[in-house]
Amino acid sequence: MLRQALLVASRSGGVRKLVETAPLTRDVVRRFIAGETIDDAMRVTGDLAAEGLLVSLDVLGEDVHDAGQAGATVKHYVELLERIADSGLGPRAEVSLKLTAIGQALDEDLTLENARRVCTAARSASTTVTIDMEDHERVDSTLRILHELRRDFPDTGAVVQAYLRRAEEHCAELAYEGSRVRLCKGAYAAPESVAFTGRTDIDKSYVRCMKVLMAGKGYPMLATHDPRLVDIAGALAVLNDRGTHSYEYQMLYGIRPQEQRRLAAQGARMRVYVAYGDEWYGYFMRRIAERPRNLGFFMRSVATKS
Repeated sequence: MLRQALLVASRSGGVRKLVETAPLTRDVVRRFIAGETIDDAMRVTGDLAAEGLLVSLDVLGEDVHDAGQAGATVKHYVELLERIADSGLGPRAEVSLKLTAIGQALDEDLTLENARRVCTAARSASTTVTIDMEDHERVDSTLRILHELRRDFPDTGAVVQAYLRRAEEHCAELAYEGSRVRLCKGAYAAPESVAFTGRTDIDKSYVRCMKVLMAGKGYPMLATHDPRLVDIAGALAVLNDRGTHSYEYQMLYGIRPQEQRRLAAQGARMRVYVAYGDEWYGYFMRRIAERPRNLGFFMRSVATKS
């Protein structure tokens, strides 16, 4: 219930104002967010790459309802990708893209056009794009746009959220050769009719989805911080005779950094999801919802004024 309450709060304007103006909030937020500028993002990316880690960069912002703002987000991504190219980090760093940030609420054709611009810039930077999955109501639209993008950019990554009841079906459809698929638990509020709400049920769905992806011909990107699921992923890799370069683990910046480095040191492909920008509220609240014990950390920090 706490998780659901936090997810609802992630879309509440009143709660947003309270959190954003609370003392020391930004100090806590820095645990999960790399900074606000491209310079911040590139500095963190360089540091992580130097430690043998891969990176997926996310420009914070979503639910855009203005074509001009959507265009500005695309321009920002293009600039970011140019910086990645100039730094030679293309083989180590990709980008993650939320379709609602580039016009999905306005028009699918506009969104597809904008996404193509980002994918074109990524190709020039010798890297790739993964299309984030958002609210359950956007799933079908997101998959349609992904399908069209893959006609010209077949390496565009998909995302499946294990908490959705159709997740296993989507994994089966996407587990084909060359298909990059990130599997995550899911961090948006959804009714029980379309989503599992209990932790155990979500974990079981995640394992079922992992089995499909690891047995398939695609490239699974397993996004989890759960030690049990990491262990199961390793066992499935052995069972399906997968080499270490045929799949990867993904974890969020600021969460279990020692485990990230441990996996990388063992030869696993370990990608860190690095978010940056000033539109951090929704992202931050979903990170708290994923690990409710972080709420106590946050509240203690806010309550302790310097």
